[in-house]
Amino acid sequence: MGAIERLGEPQNADSTAVEDLESRRRELQTLKNAIESLKAKSLEAEKDHESLSKQLQETRTALERLQTQQAEDNKAFSKQQKSDEKYHTRKTLLTDRKGDVDRNIRDLGVLPEEAFQKYIDGNLDKLVKKLQKVNDGLKKFAHVNKKAFEQYNNFTKQRDQLIKRREDLDTSAQSIQELVEVLDQRKDEAIERTFKQVAKNFEEVFEKLVPAGRGRLIIQRKIDQDEMDEDEETQQTSVENYTGVAIKVSFNSKVDEGLRIQQLSGGQKSLVALATVFAIQKCDPAPFYLFDEIDANLDAQYRTAVAGMIHELSETAQFITTTFRPEMLMTADKFYGVLFDNQKVSSIRTIRREEAQEFVDQEAQVQ
Repeated sequence: MGAIERLGEPQNADSTAVEDLESRRRELQTLKNAIESLKAKSLEAEKDHESLSKQLQETRTALERLQTQQAEDNKAFSKQQKSDEKYHTRKTLLTDRKGDVDRNIRDLGVLPEEAFQKYIDGNLDKLVKKLQKVNDGLKKFAHVNKKAFEQYNNFTKQRDQLIKRREDLDTSAQSIQELVEVLDQRKDEAIERTFKQVAKNFEEVFEKLVPAGRGRLIIQRKIDQDEMDEDEETQQTSVENYTGVAIKVSFNSKVDEGLRIQQLSGGQKSLVALATVFAIQKCDPAPFYLFDEIDANLDAQYRTAVAGMIHELSETAQFITTTFRPEMLMTADKFYGVLFDNQKVSSIRTIRREEAQEFVDQEAQVQ
């Protein structure tokens, strides 16, 4: 309840009231500017979060695409390698056979003239048969692929290119993996930083609401969900290891271990919930808050403490509350009453503190 509500109060005709009205208008404009600035910061933070999330998604998509491409390249490389081994084996066999033929040619050497003379006077039929036999022997080499060496060189070149491409893909995949790790680390640090700030604020707020007690927020991890202790801060802090947040509070001691939220009464749970809201409000304040009978289950001392806390926080945010208890009225700046006419139609009007107090007292007598 801040400057916005005070503008609805009656105005006096003298100059002091006019100056006061102008002052309140300036305050109103200042508050509006602050609200717009907060909204702009909130939108900017949301845009940054969406941008980082989008960048992370795109990076992971690119990584998956590169991994798929790498798998296909590895498959093609393996197939090409088998083909190269096959051609290499064939080349080895042909090289060995060529060596045998070369040795045979060297063994023949340069034929002497007597060899030619030997066949000049030979039987033609015998010579034809011998020539046919030689030609049949030559046919054994007709199936030799004359392009085998050229194909081997081409395949070797393709293999080297595939190896180089695989190395480039491995380097790219490593860079992308490092980027993903950096983004994950930033996310973990942001969550850790926010939790520590909220936990610190929770302890401070709870101590103000319950001076004789103590409250703590404890982050839970997968390593031990049954026994949580502050010593776990030294263990793994990756977000994937977190399972939730536990609350331990003590209403009558600052040294007791404290009770879990499940062990508290309805009023104590309400007070712990309010302390959590106020802790978050201190970390990331909102423009205004709307509370509906938050003090219904609280004792008088806690209602007074909550009212004081709301009054303290109203300097940076606006609080609108509904209540049937007198403690909240002591710190309020503006009062509204909800009235019903004969047709069961409700209407809202500004009332004085005394009227609000009288209504609350009547309600208390009825109950």
